[in-house]
Amino acid sequence: MRRMRRRGIRWSGQRMSYLERAMAERYWIEVHVEGDWPVDEEMLRRTVLATLLHQNAPSVEVAVVVTDDDSLRELNRRFRGIDAPTDVLAFPDETRGPFVGAPGFPHYLGDVVISFPRAQEQAGRAGHPVEAELQLLVVHGVLHLLGYDDRSEPERAEMWAAQEAVLKALGVQVNLPD
Repeated sequence: MRRMRRRGIRWSGQRMSYLERAMAERYWIEVHVEGDWPVDEEMLRRTVLATLLHQNAPSVEVAVVVTDDDSLRELNRRFRGIDAPTDVLAFPDETRGPFVGAPGFPHYLGDVVISFPRAQEQAGRAGHPVEAELQLLVVHGVLHLLGYDDRSEPERAEMWAAQEAVLKALGVQVNLPD
């Protein structure tokens, strides 16, 4: 059994560990790393949690998968008709609607899938750590799950403002493209 370390995040002046806050808010956050990538899973969980808290999300379950370019290329081809790898894809739960789940259980929000090699490449180009790039991609993906879009300029501006606010709350500095 893996020993859990208590780490806190600061949110609205309060310091709570991820576990304490997640249990209090009843968020279920899963992180799966497919491959031998040097990924801090707890950091990604805290990033998902910070995004959900910033957006005042209800009790939800989110999964984050970190994988390779080939997997993202296949998913991008199958679900978006684009035969090319990408950095992040978000798959919201398609069954969302009037269904009310069992009391005490979070609603399944969806999955965020990230290409580690793509994140590494983008971090190198932007001049910030790969951990910061992974956090940016997690925030971006979770915002898509929550209904944000970036197809039009006004939508993009709103989404990027939310991204920047979450990253700032986490103390993450990234060099975003214009």
